[in-house]
Amino acid sequence: MAPTDESSKTDAPPEVSPGSVGDEPVISNEMHAEIEAALSELEQAKQALAQPHARPTIRGPRVVEAGREHRTGTVVSVGPTDIFVEFGPKDLGVVPRTQYAEHELPATGDQLEVVVARYEASESLYICSKPGAVQKADWEMLTPGQVVEARVTGVNKGGLELEIANHRAFMPAGQVSLDHIADLSVFVGEKLTCQVQRVDRRGKGNIVLTRRELLAKEREKLAAELKETLAEGQVVEGVVRKIMPFGAFVDIGGVDGLVHVTDLTHERVGHGPKAVERYIKVGQKIQAQILKLDWEAGRISLGLKQLQEDPFKAQIAELHEGAELSGRVVKLMDFGAFVEVAPGVEGLVHISELAHRRVGQVADVLTADEVVQVKILSIDAESHRISLSIKALLPKPKPAGGRGGRGKKEERGPSLEEIMKETPHLRRLREKAKQRDKEQRQEQGGLDDPGYLGGGLGDLKL
Repeated sequence: MAPTDESSKTDAPPEVSPGSVGDEPVISNEMHAEIEAALSELEQAKQALAQPHARPTIRGPRVVEAGREHRTGTVVSVGPTDIFVEFGPKDLGVVPRTQYAEHELPATGDQLEVVVARYEASESLYICSKPGAVQKADWEMLTPGQVVEARVTGVNKGGLELEIANHRAFMPAGQVSLDHIADLSVFVGEKLTCQVQRVDRRGKGNIVLTRRELLAKEREKLAAELKETLAEGQVVEGVVRKIMPFGAFVDIGGVDGLVHVTDLTHERVGHGPKAVERYIKVGQKIQAQILKLDWEAGRISLGLKQLQEDPFKAQIAELHEGAELSGRVVKLMDFGAFVEVAPGVEGLVHISELAHRRVGQVADVLTADEVVQVKILSIDAESHRISLSIKALLPKPKPAGGRGGRGKKEERGPSLEEIMKETPHLRRLREKAKQRDKEQRQEQGGLDDPGYLGGGLGDLKL
């Protein structure tokens, strides 16, 4: 039996449109390649967002300081929050306005030096900062040379322990300050502006910080400003920074000046750190007068005694040559001893004025802090010198006979002149001797007898 039209329609296979298989569409090779390319670009974009984008190279000169790239560009816009700088065609950077004080804000068209931190690909901008500006620390973005703020958490044998970006950091003791600091515990709990010296991201990560370079630059800046304001004769305030055997270094606001021991006080200071520390201490605030400025040699001479009353001038009216007074031995020298005869006024007793005898060593006669009686021989008001004598107040020794030498000296008898000098007593003794001589001759007789031939031989006259 022949099949009807309905059965034939039912059994016939369904029509398939071109480009489809069953109910699912068929993807052509061209479309498949286009989809693969799009997925590949999407994956690359995801990887670019997950990893720091390699910034393109900025055209033009570049300067690297402490591992950071410094660039100079033209300010194209100063907004309420950002400053935009153009380094070249299509090279645009942005700097936070908050890093500049109001009087430091640049104007449009000015040349501005910045530090390039990174390149932001999504914005096509170079993220920059002001040179030396403190930035918020980010562990992933920390680089050597970056200026950050860190908090001191402790002290160890080698330096300071700090915390930065939730990571531990270390600052060697020699990098904490320009000067030696004996007790570093004074920094615990404080926030310090530091510079990243080294970053090691292996393991827990090691961060080494420093302050010396920042402090040195700050001192150089202050020194340049002080050159325009300081002058000889000015009185300035300062802080004693270091004690030396020959004096003390004083920080007068960015530069150091030296107070020599001779300009420390009108009194005799002596030599050595302990002698200097009798008058000033490290960390003490003082006022000093500028005696000499030598910017080429980098030397500033300061004086303290110039601001004090000169005790010599105050006491000289009461002192005069020939005065006898008591004083205290303040210092023994090979050539003599210095004696304080009034507060702040000293005189020299030369070794030849210690005693009437020869003195080999001053210490054989005097001791330090001994109170002695002295006589003023001379006063030189211009040079502040007073000559004193001790032997002038001592009794002179009795004259001794002999030619010297060791052992007991014999006393001298009367001189020949004294013996031959005619005195009444001597004449009487001579007459008695003549009379006695005549009597002896008369008793003996002979030619010498005065009764023989009318007299003795002594009575003959030629």
